[in-house]
Amino acid sequence: MTERSTLSTVRCDYADAGGSRAVHLTFDDGPNPFCTPEVLDVLAQHRVPATFFVIGTYATEHPELIRRMIAEGHEVANHTMTHPDLSRCGPTELHDEVLTASEAIRLACPLASPRHMRAPYGIWTRDVLAVAASAGLTALHWSVDPRDWSRPGVDAIVNSVLANVRPGAIVLLHDGYPPDEEGLPSGSTLRDQTRTALAYLIPALQRRGFVIRPLPQLH
Repeated sequence: MTERSTLSTVRCDYADAGGSRAVHLTFDDGPNPFCTPEVLDVLAQHRVPATFFVIGTYATEHPELIRRMIAEGHEVANHTMTHPDLSRCGPTELHDEVLTASEAIRLACPLASPRHMRAPYGIWTRDVLAVAASAGLTALHWSVDPRDWSRPGVDAIVNSVLANVRPGAIVLLHDGYPPDEEGLPSGSTLRDQTRTALAYLIPALQRRGFVIRPLPQLH
């Protein structure tokens, strides 16, 4: 099975979920002590939910941010323990990356119960899907990617989302960065474009009749 055909089996949107104009915000690669609180502040200001696909090592280092996510009504999901390319991992490493991350989330906040997983870099294989399923996790991709991690500018992020969003869309954003990335801006400037774009994006989506909702419960 090719990577393309594997991706076709992964959920990328919820367009068939009740026919509503729902949009789902998701954030990858946190929690980050500088960026995540700012993203949470914007979400709280606008009273909208999101799903955070967190890296297990960061959840262990910053459990207070996992607890804040849960306390403020957000979902915490699995983005592996150390953010490797899972297609390059052997069976034992793949198994450990997924299961250990879920355990790290639950240890950070006993009220957290991961039900979704997103593969780092969006690279899905049959083995990754099998491990996710065995761990009780639904594999989740995305349908809108403004590439905010590349810091293209606030306007570019907002315009990209608005140009591509559809009812049921899953929007990919970032509140942190993976351990192996180097040469990035440090501190509070790391995801400042994402934070600022989010403050514009939420009301812009609402003016267009979209409703920002949590990911549906399928079971």
